Amino acid sequence: MSVSDYTETEGLPAKDREPYKPWSYDLSSAKLYIPRLTAGQDRWFAAALASQKGTAPSRVAVFAERPQHKRWEMVSVVDLDSPQLPKIALDRDGYATAVADDKQLAADADVLRTGVLDNFTTGGTNTGTKVFAPTEASKRQIKVHKDAATRYGDKGTSVFDGADNRFTDAYALRTADGGALILFSHTHTQTDAVAHSGLQITPSKKDRAWLHDVPRTSIRYTFVCNDAATVPAEPAKAESSRLIGYTCARTNASGPPVPTQLHRA
Repeated sequence: MSVSDYTETEGLPAKDREPYKPWSYDLSSAKLYIPRLTAGQDRWFAAALASQKGTAPSRVAVFAERPQHKRWEMVSVVDLDSPQLPKIALDRDGYATAVADDKQLAADADVLRTGVLDNFTTGGTNTGTKVFAPTEASKRQIKVHKDAATRYGDKGTSVFDGADNRFTDAYALRTADGGALILFSHTHTQTDAVAHSGLQITPSKKDRAWLHDVPRTSIRYTFVCNDAATVPAEPAKAESSRLIGYTCARTNASGPPVPTQLHRA
């Protein structure tokens, strides 16, 4: 996601590039959630962060140790819709509790990921509205799907689909109510296409890094996203999970160029 930001900027003409401004998180308001881990478990922690001094944390980042790189890395960051973070369960020493069952965590993350993808691809018709209770984040994803249906009118279509996801890691902390906060990732595509020959899609300047200002008959965008959701405790599994935030970045765009330039969609 970060690399794609640089790629997009480097594709712009020099006059359109915004000067880089150094930034930092407000350490005085940061909240760290460091789980107790057993021998052999990968080391990681979560942090609730604010981008501006004097504001409540509204972003959750995960930092994980990467022995192969001999350093710690930020492997996920999600903007939340509310600064009211889920209450994380802490022990008497202030440590958080990580979800230790890797198989169950992977299964839960797969269910959540399927729900998120369904929000984009069908508007939540199949599984999205069954997996998630209505929240601002899930409603926003469903709106993205609905808006796509009318984006080009009768001149084109815009369709979402799931895509191969390289980022299958998931991180989870127990919450005070016995449930869990799960942080995971997904990948989806958006394919815009003209309705018939004689039309074209003219890439925007932000597409230049990938499409080089060449008109196309269709464009397939790839997005990598980080998601945050809460799941209920085991006895209350009949309750729905809640998607509390997500952050996406376009990481690629491709499509066949038009043979001739006649009209614009």
